[in-house]
Amino acid sequence: MDAGADDYIVKPPNLNVLVARVNAHLRRSKGNLHQEQVVNYGELTVDFSKRKFALSASSVKLTEKETELALYLFSQVGVLLSRAHLTKVVWGTSPDIDTRTIHVHISHLRSKLNLLPQHGWRLVSVYHQGYRLERLD
Repeated sequence: MDAGADDYIVKPPNLNVLVARVNAHLRRSKGNLHQEQVVNYGELTVDFSKRKFALSASSVKLTEKETELALYLFSQVGVLLSRAHLTKVVWGTSPDIDTRTIHVHISHLRSKLNLLPQHGWRLVSVYHQGYRLERLD
């Protein structure tokens, strides 16, 4: 606890205690996630609470994993995110999945959400490092 942990659970965990503690952490952190639930980025609108995206007021259809990835990228604008980290956060697995999977999803997001320099965004692939969503001025 002195090293920075907020809580702990002894093994074997009691399922009811585990669920109660996870729910308590979610309640406490809810206000910290996004102060604004709907954010306008020029012609792109991101609704974090409804998990929806719109370009020029037209809804953009994304798959579930594309949505997860896009929401995470927009919550981390300007931050270099490794492929291993994205795999863990978005796919919930170890970084052993094919990195082409991530590359394909990134490519789809670039085209579906117009994350291109001419639209004020750049979704950069950093060689052997990961990806970074950048806002251009």
